[in-house]
Amino acid sequence: MMATRQPFTDSDTADEAVRATCDDASICKRFASSKSYWKDPYIQYFVRQIGERKAPEINRGYYARVQGVNHLLDAFLRKTTCDCQVVNLGAGLDTTFWRLKDENLLPKKYFEVDFPMIVARKLHNIKTKPPLSKPIIDTHSTDSLLIDGHSLDSDRYCIIGADLRDLPGLEDKLRKFQMNPDLPTLFLSECVLVYMNPEQSSKLVHWVADTFPTAMFVNYEQVNMADRFGQVMIENLQRRQCNLSGVEVCRSLDSQKERFLIAGWENADALDMMTVYSVLPQEDVTRIERLEFLDEKELLQQLLQHYCICWAAKDKIKLGLSHIAF
Repeated sequence: MMATRQPFTDSDTADEAVRATCDDASICKRFASSKSYWKDPYIQYFVRQIGERKAPEINRGYYARVQGVNHLLDAFLRKTTCDCQVVNLGAGLDTTFWRLKDENLLPKKYFEVDFPMIVARKLHNIKTKPPLSKPIIDTHSTDSLLIDGHSLDSDRYCIIGADLRDLPGLEDKLRKFQMNPDLPTLFLSECVLVYMNPEQSSKLVHWVADTFPTAMFVNYEQVNMADRFGQVMIENLQRRQCNLSGVEVCRSLDSQKERFLIAGWENADALDMMTVYSVLPQEDVTRIERLEFLDEKELLQQLLQHYCICWAAKDKIKLGLSHIAF
């Protein structure tokens, strides 16, 4: 008997639109790194073509994003002397594992979680590109490592296909691959929570706070979305059938911090990306501003004011995580 094809639901369409943002971000990072905004020798193995030229303000926005997130992540790794875990939620085609390996900053284990469909794509590239697979093998102690269609598990690196809205399923998979709640753990999400409704993201943030005695959460996403510029951003995404289900948490820096404080995190802080851009090392900012002429300085400022990094700490054994800042 032939099975009948089930019609797509609104949820299916929304999830597909969210998955498409993975390609958007990867293409933008490939282009910006090709223009020497930062070095990423591994993104080429996930994104074949550099693609059409990106506006200078987009490149500078991604520069601020990458440098800001890396600053907090690297500070956490150094504070814990790498005796820790990192869990990258909605990691997409991110290349951070390879950067940390090259810089001798690998945590005890680096986890990535994303939709199974995206994970399958990433695993295919890893299996077929030696520059990606060799560093994983080099950090693995046995002759064979576990890899199937939707997961990879080695001593230091793990990729899991899972839905972040299914917390019991997520926790089961993380524990299956030796996640240790007793280790200091950093959770990283970049433009992920905003695609979950507030109840779903709140449960996720609560779960992390309840499960990990010593933890840090770094979240990059939109902010100040109630003004006209924010509304235009929302409308542009809606035209692509990509709805920001969690946009109400993105009203302000205070609402971003409040999400964590309500969930039991001991402290939280947030900066818009214009502020982050202004406090990055001046020598490097001067270098990247020479790469391309920017005649839309006001547009860059508006763009950076509508994204932020929020970070929260939960530190019962006093490793000083609360002092990690810009």
